[in-house]
Amino acid sequence: MAKYNDLDMTKWKEYDDILTDSLWVIDKRDNSGVHNASYHGNFIPQIPNQLFRRYTKKGDWILDPFSGSGTSLIEAQRLGRNAIGIELQKEVAKQSRELLLKEKNSETCGQIIVGDSRKIDVGKRLDSYGIKKVQFIIYHPPYWDIIRFSENEKDLSNCKTINEFLDSFGQVIDNTSKHLEKNRYCAVVIGDKYANSEIVPLGFYCMNLFMMRGFKLKAILVKNFDETKGKANQKAIWRYRALASDFYLFKHEYIIVFKKVKEQ
Repeated sequence: MAKYNDLDMTKWKEYDDILTDSLWVIDKRDNSGVHNASYHGNFIPQIPNQLFRRYTKKGDWILDPFSGSGTSLIEAQRLGRNAIGIELQKEVAKQSRELLLKEKNSETCGQIIVGDSRKIDVGKRLDSYGIKKVQFIIYHPPYWDIIRFSENEKDLSNCKTINEFLDSFGQVIDNTSKHLEKNRYCAVVIGDKYANSEIVPLGFYCMNLFMMRGFKLKAILVKNFDETKGKANQKAIWRYRALASDFYLFKHEYIIVFKKVKEQ
C-alpha cells in the first residue's frame, strides 16, 4: 500500500476505473446526487475523484482555494476525505454549502470559507480542526478572463494583463501551499486561451509557477472537453471559422500534478 493513498496493490487489477494514462477521455459528466453543471466554469466531478483516489487516503485533509460550486468538496465527502474550500463570492459559497449538506457525511468535515485565497489565514482555519497541514491541494483557478465570474476586483478573472493574473495566482500558491504536507501532492486544472490571433499558454505559465517554487512535476494530463456553454450549439460556425483561418479549436485542458519536496 502506498503511503499517500488507500490502494491495495495486491488487488491492483480491480482498479480498472482509475486512470493511469496521460490522456483522459471522459465521455459524460457525472451528474449523480447533488452534482450539476449549472455553475459556469465548474469542472467535472471525475477530475477530483480520480486525483483524490490516487493521492489521498480516507481521513486526509484536502484544500480547494477556488471551490466554486463545491464539486471537489462533494467528491472528498463521498470518498471519506475532509475538505476546506475557499470561495470569493458569498452567494456562490452559500449555494455550495447547501449542496454539501444535502449529501452530509457524518464521518467527514467539509467547510467552505468566504475569502480571498491570496490572503486568507489558512493556518487559523486548520488550527480550529486541530491539524497543522493538509495532504492535497486542488487548484482550479479562472482561465484568466475567458469567463468573468464576478465584478470583484479581487477575482482573478478580472485581471487586466497576463502578468497580473500570474502574479495573483502565484500569491494564492504561496499562501496555500505552505500548508501542504511535505512529500504530498497538489494539482492545477487549467486551460489555455486564444486571443489576438495567438495562443496564450496559461497551462504552461501556471506549471512554471509551481516549478519556480521548487515543486516536482509529476504529470501533465490532457483531458478532453467538447461543447462549452459559451459555444453551445455553435459547432458548425466554429469549425467554419477554424477552416477559414489558421487556428485549431481547443478540445482539451490540463491537469498538472506536482509533489512538494521541500518546505517553503
